[in-house]
Amino acid sequence: MRFLIVMLALAVSTGGFAQDDDAERRIINYIKENAKPDERLVLSVLYNEVFTTPDERAALDKLTGAFFRIPLFVIEFEDRQGRLPTLEDIAGQFAFYGPEAADVVLSVMQSDPRVPKFIERDPKTREITRIDIDAVKADERFNRAVERTLTGWEGKSIPAISGTSYSGEEMNIGQFSGKAVLVYVWFTNCPPCVKIGPELVTLQETYEDQGFTVLGLNADRILKLKYDDAYRAEYAKKIGVNYPNLHLTDDVRASLGNVNIFPTLFLVDGSGTIVNHFVNFQSREVLGPAIEKALATSESGAN
Repeated sequence: MRFLIVMLALAVSTGGFAQDDDAERRIINYIKENAKPDERLVLSVLYNEVFTTPDERAALDKLTGAFFRIPLFVIEFEDRQGRLPTLEDIAGQFAFYGPEAADVVLSVMQSDPRVPKFIERDPKTREITRIDIDAVKADERFNRAVERTLTGWEGKSIPAISGTSYSGEEMNIGQFSGKAVLVYVWFTNCPPCVKIGPELVTLQETYEDQGFTVLGLNADRILKLKYDDAYRAEYAKKIGVNYPNLHLTDDVRASLGNVNIFPTLFLVDGSGTIVNHFVNFQSREVLGPAIEKALATSESGAN
């Protein structure tokens, strides 16, 4: 698949969006069957001559969106989780239909001359076995993003977060001044987000009267997922969401370090200082004590 230049990334593979799942499978299968060494397959050819239906072109557009996010995701995942992401992890984070799709995407990424050669993979399992962060840092297109990704957040002020709710209401984090806030960056149906959802509902119920709230930032729109507000509202109703959710914007995402792992959570005390930074699923047993500590800090600061 040398010199294969195709932009690949997100495609929806959840219930209610089977057509998009089928489009992703067709694209992935086409690449597997047609990619040859030293043969260049250009995105415009796929777009204009091969995949011409609206759902296929939408899938290609979404695939374009996350192609260059994968190196940053892999680096941050290893830094935060202490292990390398599996194909299953990558598929879940980028809404691929499964590990097979993640394998093909990584192969395309490795063959693209615009992406640093920074990963090694097991030839049998296809899993990532090693990453070279220095190779990514040496590329000026990635260096600044890597430094930002690996910079610690604790002790810094939370950026000015604002956005529009599902119902169209304009909101900002300043409305919760003096409260402890758990900023929750997520997208609909991402596997760890589905898992953490009920935990956040319970935490909101437990600590809301003590001066705490979860503030959700939903990334569906900037990730070009085909969920609409009606679907998101139904999803929220299904799991009993009891905290505000805003649409994440590109500007807010950039201010939060161009979030690469979903979910990402920032726990902020009453003074607006980030006291904890979490990525991936976290249980209430982990989040609860951190929230209680942030509430205590907020209370002492108010006195």
